[in-house]
Amino acid sequence: MQGLNFHRGQGDGGRPAPVRHAPSRPAPSQQPRPVRKDPAPSRLAYRLNRMMLRPLVRRLVHVGLPAFLAALVAGIWLSDDTRRANLTGGIDAIVDKVQHRDEFMVRMMTIEGASPVVDKGLRAMLPVDLPASSFDLDLEKLRERVLKLDAVEAVDLRIKPGGVLSAVVTERVPAVLWRHARGIELLDKTGHRVASVTAREVRGDLPIISGEGADRAAAEALALIDAAGPVLPRLRGLERMGERRWDVVLDRGQRIKLPENGALQALERAIAIDRAQHMLDRDIAVVDLRQQQRPVVRLGLEAQNAIRHARGQPELGPDGKPIAVEATERKSANGKKKSG
Repeated sequence: MQGLNFHRGQGDGGRPAPVRHAPSRPAPSQQPRPVRKDPAPSRLAYRLNRMMLRPLVRRLVHVGLPAFLAALVAGIWLSDDTRRANLTGGIDAIVDKVQHRDEFMVRMMTIEGASPVVDKGLRAMLPVDLPASSFDLDLEKLRERVLKLDAVEAVDLRIKPGGVLSAVVTERVPAVLWRHARGIELLDKTGHRVASVTAREVRGDLPIISGEGADRAAAEALALIDAAGPVLPRLRGLERMGERRWDVVLDRGQRIKLPENGALQALERAIAIDRAQHMLDRDIAVVDLRQQQRPVVRLGLEAQNAIRHARGQPELGPDGKPIAVEATERKSANGKKKSG
């Protein structure tokens, strides 16, 4: 290489090799080196990080604190009466506008299965005048009010499409008349009151019961009436005695006293005896079946007087007391004079 040939002279036509200076190194800096930060957390940061690992603390920070701040801001904003009144009025206006839309309006009411009296009562119980918003109709409270009517057993209330309030009524069916000190009332098969009547002839097709507490035993009374098939044409009614047992009242003043327990079986036995021996066709006033082992029969007044006359005893009067002999002879003498 020519640049490295130092043995050749300049006369030979060669050029001197260029001089290359060695790069100089930078002088060392006189500034102090920065101190490296310790990567370990401080004691406070460590404790804070440990606290944030707890679920309760995280909920308080992420949920509780924002909710508290929002409630604080809302409370401060609502503390002004004017702003609070404006907010309430705006909300009420929006709610009223939505509730009174056409699709929510009830314009008519239909009632099915109700008599004219019950129909009139149902329409009078409607809390608002139609048309009205369906939000103003509390069907559950209206149903409770309708069920307070004695003649209504069940009612189904619904708001149908087209703004129709439908009421399907199931009325109680009168099954028996109950005569008591306050008047006469119609009862259904469970003893629930249906209505009041002014006289027995209003519902002559129904059997009648009487006595205090008879309404609570109406189901038993109806079972006894069903069991009195052969003597049903002669049946005048059932009377509740002492609010614990029944007396079957027949025509001609006859009465069958039934026990407190097993009344139906006792009545069936009495009917069986009547079929076999025609007991009720005789002059018998009372058939007492209160003691199952010892039934008692009380004869009528004419039968008792016939027996007493055969024995030579004075006859009994309507009050059950013996009649004086002179009065009996005078009565018989007057009878002979009239016949003569």
